[in-house]
Amino acid sequence: MKFNTHIQNLPIYEAGKPIELVVREFGINPKNIIKLASNENPLGTSKSVIKTLQKVAKNASLYPDDSFYELKDALANLYSVKSENIVIGSGSDQIIEFALHAKTSDKNAILVSGTTFAMYEIYAKHTGAKVYKTQSKEHDLNEFRKTYNEHKNEIKVIFLCIPNNPLGDCLDASEVMKFISEVDKDTLVIIDGAYMEFAKFKDKKKAINPKDLISKFPNALYLGTFSKAYGLGGMRVGYGVGNSELITALHKLRAPFNITTLSLAAAIAAIKDKDFIKKTLKNNLKEMKVYEKFATKNGIKFIPSYTNFITFIFDETKNATQISDNLLKKGIILRNLKSYGLNAIRITIGKPEQNKRVLGELKKEI
Repeated sequence: MKFNTHIQNLPIYEAGKPIELVVREFGINPKNIIKLASNENPLGTSKSVIKTLQKVAKNASLYPDDSFYELKDALANLYSVKSENIVIGSGSDQIIEFALHAKTSDKNAILVSGTTFAMYEIYAKHTGAKVYKTQSKEHDLNEFRKTYNEHKNEIKVIFLCIPNNPLGDCLDASEVMKFISEVDKDTLVIIDGAYMEFAKFKDKKKAINPKDLISKFPNALYLGTFSKAYGLGGMRVGYGVGNSELITALHKLRAPFNITTLSLAAAIAAIKDKDFIKKTLKNNLKEMKVYEKFATKNGIKFIPSYTNFITFIFDETKNATQISDNLLKKGIILRNLKSYGLNAIRITIGKPEQNKRVLGELKKEI
């Protein structure tokens, strides 16, 4: 069977190993497994969300309200925008897919940072688009400017992952706004704010306000998700915020009922539980310092992170793959960044007792 030529060399996204796989492979009791590989919320899901899911479960046979009225209204109030400025997706990566199908083809290209979320490239190649990357692994806007100006006629979408996954680096909001002002109005600039809740809690200079963004730049799209700070990774709910013309275009690519009845209810409940979010952010910032202290004490390079994870980069005397594999056999699931061309591991910031065990075992490996 023949397939479209542009998918022949398309990479498959490598997700973090699930607990179930580790149980099967190594026979470890699930209670003894710590998963800090996929940047899920270590505090789990808010109790109010769980109660809501228990109530709504009886409606699992029914399609959700496809207007997503209540969720859009809650997001509109959160960001002081209008409901027509919001599109809902099955995770924010579905919005990425919509945007690339709306703007790219095999005749043009996208621009991304040297090391960033892999799905930008994968979805771009779904449309046959070329991918330009900066030489620097972290976001360097001067390099973005240089590459963009060299290929302005080709580049139709620019991705800025703020903060950046899988490295954790984060540009200041003022830098981002200045950069967008220099970009052609027909070039779509996507601000992926999947980890923005953590960034703005740590440093207000990093905070990008969707209202300010879309009011100044009709060619900007802000992405958010319920998978990280809100603790709904398993529910798959994301959203995009943009001007009404852009959102209308994205809606044309959205299939009906693209999130579930349970997912919709969970997201509505999650956005109301502000205490859970505060608890999540405080735990993350406090425990992040534990990892930074460990790295400094043990001579491990790390990138100052504005997310809910930290990336440890090893020198040539250490092998990140070997370290990851050894820890996996002990029931500790971390993210090996070999697929990104890095001798590094990414560790989701867990609860204190999880972090203590992880760093204790990591110490034995280094």
